[in-house]
Amino acid sequence: MAEKESDSSLNTSRRGFIKSSTIAAAGIMIVPRYVLGGKGYTAPSDKLVIAGVGAGGKGQSDIANFYASGNAEIAYLCDVDMRSAAKTVAKFPKAKFYKDWRQMLDKEHKNFDAVSVSIPDHNHAIVALSAMQLNKHVYVQKPMAHDIYEARALTNAAKKYNVVTQMGNQGSSADGVRQLREWYDAGLIGDVHTVYCWTDRPVWPQGIQWPDTKPPVPKELDWDLWLGTAPYKDYVGNLVPFNWRGWWDYGTGALGDMGCHIMEAPFRVLDLQYVKDVQSSVGTVYTGIFDKAYYPDSCPPSSHITLTYPKTEKTQGDVTVHWMDGGIQPERPVELGPNEVFGDNGNGMLFIGTKGKMMAGTYSFDPQLLPTSRTKEVNVPQTYKRVPNGADGHYAQWVNAAIAGKPEEVSSPFKLAGPLTEALLMANLSIRGHNIRKLKAGKTDDYDFPGENIKLVWDNNAMRVTNFDDVNQFIKREYRDGWKVIG
Repeated sequence: MAEKESDSSLNTSRRGFIKSSTIAAAGIMIVPRYVLGGKGYTAPSDKLVIAGVGAGGKGQSDIANFYASGNAEIAYLCDVDMRSAAKTVAKFPKAKFYKDWRQMLDKEHKNFDAVSVSIPDHNHAIVALSAMQLNKHVYVQKPMAHDIYEARALTNAAKKYNVVTQMGNQGSSADGVRQLREWYDAGLIGDVHTVYCWTDRPVWPQGIQWPDTKPPVPKELDWDLWLGTAPYKDYVGNLVPFNWRGWWDYGTGALGDMGCHIMEAPFRVLDLQYVKDVQSSVGTVYTGIFDKAYYPDSCPPSSHITLTYPKTEKTQGDVTVHWMDGGIQPERPVELGPNEVFGDNGNGMLFIGTKGKMMAGTYSFDPQLLPTSRTKEVNVPQTYKRVPNGADGHYAQWVNAAIAGKPEEVSSPFKLAGPLTEALLMANLSIRGHNIRKLKAGKTDDYDFPGENIKLVWDNNAMRVTNFDDVNQFIKREYRDGWKVIG
C-alpha cells in the first residue's frame, strides 16, 4: 500500500505486491479462526500462524523457538539461500517454501497472521513494514532497522497499524533488567549519571578492504534477492551468511549486533529516549609502520562512543553512556575484587550512581550490586512482572500477545525498541563521520592526520545532525532500483 509522504513510511515497488496490500486499507485485523469459522465452528487450535522470512542462521533458532512455544504454527518459510535454510525446511516439511518474500506476501497474505524477520540488517525494515501494511504482527531481529529513518518509520507504523511488534533482543524479557530497575527505583545506588557498555565484538572481519575476487555465485543462493535494497555488487566469498555485519551496505557493525542487547537495560532502568549528542573515536588499521589503511565501506575494528541523553523522570540531569567495542573495556571499579568477573565473556554494563554502582552481563544476566556482597544483603520487593522463562520466554511472549491482540504485552515493542535502535544508529553516524573528515581532507593515508574525536549534535524532531551535514546522507539510504523509499 503506497503511503502518503507525510506518513514518513517506507514503500516497496513489489512487482505485483501493491495490488494485494489494499487489504490493509480495508482495516481488516487478525481475528481468531473460530470467529472466522462462524457460529458453532471449533478450531483445532488457536495458534498463531507464522511466515518466517529468513530460515537459516538466526532465523533457524527463531523459528524453532516460536514453534517450541506450543502456540505457533510454522506455515510458510522464505529464504534466498537453501544452504542455510535446509535444516529448517526439513524440520517443517508442511511449510510452503518461497525464495522471494514479496511473492509470499502477495500470494499467501490471507493465510497467516504474523511474520518473523531474521535476515541481514539492510532488508529488515522493508519486509517488516510490508507485513505491517497487511496488518500482520511482526517479530524483527535486532537491530530492527539499518537506518535511523527506517527505525522511525517502523515505530510510527506499529502505532498506526496497532499490530503486535517485538524486536529480537531477548534480554528485555530477562529477570536481570527487572532486578536492575527495582534496585535503582529503590534508591540503592542514588542518581545514575554515567553508564558503561562494552562488547568483544566484532568476531567477524572489520576494517578490511572489499575483496577484488569474483567467484561464481553458489547455485543455492539468489544473490540479487539477498542484496535487496543494497546497491548492486558482484558476488564475493565469505560474505554470506555471516560476515556481512562488518560492511555498511548490509550491516551495522558491533553496535548493531550487541548494542540492542547491552544498552537495553540502561534504556529501561533510566527511561532514556532519544540521544542529545554523540562523539566517537575509532580504531585504526595499519598496513605497515606508520601506514594507515582507509576502508570506508567497512566498519572499524574498534570504537569508543560517548552518547549524551537528556534528563528523564528517573535522573537528576543528563546521562552519559559510553559504548566500547573491539575488546575495549572501562576501568574496573574499585569495589570489584581482583578475581571477580567484570561483566561476562567480554561483554557487560556498569551503572555509576551518586551512592553506588551496579553491573550485569549480556542480556542483563547476573546483575550485581557493588561490592558484590551487597547483592545478597539487600531485599527489595519485586515491582516489575517477570516474563515466564525470562529471556527464553521472549518468543512465547510475542506469540501469545499476538494471539490476544495486545501490543503492550511484550517486552520490546517498537515504541521502545525504536528509540534504542536509533541511538545505536546515531552512534554509527559518528563513526562514519571519521571517514568523511579524512576523505574531505584528502589525507586518508597520512600518518599526520589526527584521528580526532568527532561530536555530532542531534535534532530529534527534524531527525538531522545540526553541526555536520555530511553525515545526514546516512540517515536515509537510497534504495536500489525496484525498492523504493518515500516520505
